[in-house]
Amino acid sequence: MRVVDIRRWAWRIVMCGTMVIPTARPLAGTPAQASSAAEVPADRAAPRTDTNSMIAHAQLLEKASKGGIDLYFVGDSIVRRWGATDYPLLLDNWRHNFFGWNAADFGWGADKTENMLWRLENGELDGVHPKVIVILAGTNNVGPQPGDAAKIAAVTRGLTAIVRVCRQKAPEATIILTAIFPRNDNMALLPEIDRINTNIARLADGRKVRYLNVNDKLADGNGRLFDGMMNERDQLHPTLQGYQVWADALKPILAVLLGPPAATDHAPPPTGDPSAKRPLP
Repeated sequence: MRVVDIRRWAWRIVMCGTMVIPTARPLAGTPAQASSAAEVPADRAAPRTDTNSMIAHAQLLEKASKGGIDLYFVGDSIVRRWGATDYPLLLDNWRHNFFGWNAADFGWGADKTENMLWRLENGELDGVHPKVIVILAGTNNVGPQPGDAAKIAAVTRGLTAIVRVCRQKAPEATIILTAIFPRNDNMALLPEIDRINTNIARLADGRKVRYLNVNDKLADGNGRLFDGMMNERDQLHPTLQGYQVWADALKPILAVLLGPPAATDHAPPPTGDPSAKRPLP
């Protein structure tokens, strides 16, 4: 299935009331898998072809088409959960922090940089014209086990490519590139994350690309997470407290770039995981 066919397939999904899965047979895969068993370079766009990801892509295309977005978040599940209908407590926190800045969430769970690139190159940023784009990506490329210098370089290239595509599609936007968060599911990953963050910090130019690192508020000098910052089950996804740390660092920057939040908000309604049976706490 060609990339252009995948996008057309996604658009055929009915987005009112009950979602109807198209009769075209998607490639094999699950929400946590990419479209191929083969490794895809981190800086080369690659779709997630499982049914749930295609439905989510169609929802995000619809969200992008509605306009009214000044603040655009893109990333993986860490970004997605913050503004998702299936995480109502996190969504309440999102609204509390960003209402009046016309913020929209374009995160999708389990995405690697190559998957975000595909979404950005296939309509999710087209015609949106945000004033600010917040990026948090790369932890899924890091994966559960440490790698070598080649992996660090590859993840750096993937994040660089996301910044480049955002600048091409939204040249007037200021990009806030967020450092990959610390995680304690495998402490051996921390030096790798630090090296990637050092690399992507160099992408900041002080004008159109800004670098934001809140990791010293999430973990100590050895990378051990402070109590209550991350989900106890996976030591990877932020809690409300962890998200608030990120919000507290973003809001002064947003106030400079966007002015104070307005009394009304014009962003499209939030979306969620199409497969979610019920909201999660």
